[in-house]
Amino acid sequence: MTTLPPKIVLTDVHKSFGPKVVLDGINLSVARGESVVVIGGSGTGKSVMLKSILGLLKPERGSILVDGEEVVGMGQRGRDAIMRKFGMLFQGGALFDSLKVWENVAFGLIQGQKMERSKARDIAIEKLAQVGLAASSGDLFPSELSGGMQKRVSLARAIATSPEIIFFDEPTTGLDPIMADVINDLIVKCVKEVGATALSITHDMASARKIADRIAMLYKGKLIWVGPAKDIDHSGNPFVDQFIHGRAEGPITMELRA
Repeated sequence: MTTLPPKIVLTDVHKSFGPKVVLDGINLSVARGESVVVIGGSGTGKSVMLKSILGLLKPERGSILVDGEEVVGMGQRGRDAIMRKFGMLFQGGALFDSLKVWENVAFGLIQGQKMERSKARDIAIEKLAQVGLAASSGDLFPSELSGGMQKRVSLARAIATSPEIIFFDEPTTGLDPIMADVINDLIVKCVKEVGATALSITHDMASARKIADRIAMLYKGKLIWVGPAKDIDHSGNPFVDQFIHGRAEGPITMELRA
C-alpha cells in the first residue's frame, strides 16, 4: 500500500524583509485531513508563513511542498493550479461590500471556475445552510449582517469550492466569546464535511484548543514547540506556558520602539 505524502511540508524556510528576519528556518509538516494551528503573538511571522505557502511571498531559502510539489519559485501556471486547492477565511472576513452575500460565497466559483451564476448561486445557498444561515440571507449585503453572521459568510465562502486545504487567518478576531465558540464549532464541522486539511493562525487559545489536532508556536522566526493540542498545557516550554496563559511576566518580552 502506497503511503500518500503529507499535504504541506515546510523545510528550513527562511524569509526576511531587509535586516528583519521573519522566518528563521521553519520546519513543519501537515498531514492529509489534519488540522494544525500555529500560535504566536502579533508580528511573529504567522501571516508571512501562510503567504509563503500560497506563493505570494518567496522565501530566500528552503522548500515548501504542497502534495509533493515544490511551490517555491513555481511558475504562474503551476501556481494557479495549486491555488485552486485552497480555500481561505481571511482575518476580518474580507467580504466585498458591493456584492450580495450569495455572490460573495460564490465568488471563487464564478470568477475562478467560470461557473454559471445560477448553478453557483445554488451552491452558495447550500453552503450558507451549512454554516447556519437561511437562504434569504443570500440576497442581503454584508453591511446588513452582524459581525458573527459576516464571519459565517466568510466560512461559507472558504468551503464553497470544496477545497483540499483551508487556511484560517485569525478566524475569531472581533467576536465575543460565545460567537467565537460558535464559529470554532462550525470550523470543525465544515472542515470534516469537506474532508479538508486545515492550517490556521491565531493568538486566541480558546480557538486553537477547539480546532487543532496539533499546535505549533512561532516565536522570533522559529517554531519553538510542536505537539498534540492536548499536550499544550504540559509543554515544558516556558515561552509556550507564558503565551497560553497570557502572563505579562516571563521570557517573552514586549519589544519597545525607540
